Amino acid sequence: MHRLFSALSAAAAFALLLASVAQADADRPIEAILEPVQLTERVHYFYGSIEARTPLNLGMNNNVGFVVTDAGVVLIDSGPSYQVAAKIAEAVAAVTEQPITHVVNLGSQDHRWLGNGWFQDQGAEIVALQRTAETQERFGETHLNRLIRVLGEEAMAGTDPVTAPAPIDADRHAFEVGGVPFELLFVANAHFPGDSMLHLPTDEVVFTGDVVYTERMLGIHPQSDPVGKLESFRKLEELDPAIVVPGHGAATDLATARRDTGDYLETLIREVRAGLEDWESLDETVERIAELPPFQHLLHYDDWHRVNVNRTYLFLEASQ
Repeated sequence: MHRLFSALSAAAAFALLLASVAQADADRPIEAILEPVQLTERVHYFYGSIEARTPLNLGMNNNVGFVVTDAGVVLIDSGPSYQVAAKIAEAVAAVTEQPITHVVNLGSQDHRWLGNGWFQDQGAEIVALQRTAETQERFGETHLNRLIRVLGEEAMAGTDPVTAPAPIDADRHAFEVGGVPFELLFVANAHFPGDSMLHLPTDEVVFTGDVVYTERMLGIHPQSDPVGKLESFRKLEELDPAIVVPGHGAATDLATARRDTGDYLETLIREVRAGLEDWESLDETVERIAELPPFQHLLHYDDWHRVNVNRTYLFLEASQ
């Protein structure tokens, strides 16, 4: 943890420590979620609920970050709704008088971008890779309707699936705001197709989106690419940041990200491949690796691990 804490002020380190042990109170109201945690002099994040989307957290069970520069604030992801986006902006305004000028979308799940419309209405530039925007367009209405069912129409009032009007047709996009360099990177399809990461090289921070989960078990969805997710994680290791801000779970160091995500993906893919090579059935593979003690500390292990084995088996079988 040395590099992590050397990059933080004492107050920010203490706040981060508190966040890292918040699992006992995993679902928190939106007001508690929108208490910013300072990571470096200019980098902050909102530590999202690590439970499911609920009326209490208003669907914000993910992390959202922001970077204060001399030319404005760069927001990393925009929240799950028009109304939560407004609350995010209010929370940022309590930290700085700088306006939010850019909103970077790292992924296509609802909580990463359905707040885009509010920020676009305020004049912010929405920044996303073409791959990400295409997946947002594919799943936008489905994800919006799911949130309406979970949170209610009132909570989602005003929310529309607004994607970046000029997405970047590249896998790497370097840009600068107020003298601060940013690098938006796509490595491979991960949690969803088009997932990307945002690297702040001078701050030694990477916002990973859904490439990394800490504290809670990651999920493999029908649209997920577990092999691509691992490839993306390995790129994160090459960047070697002091601070990793995962898509879900407390911001941390690279070693903890490796423990909670990298090691799990390595184990999952290796063991499922071994089962396929030995002509195991899907059920046999699931039963053989149903209990993985190194990962049972993760919240929702019992809900997700068998599902992850099942979907990884089907993915790798189809890839043969």
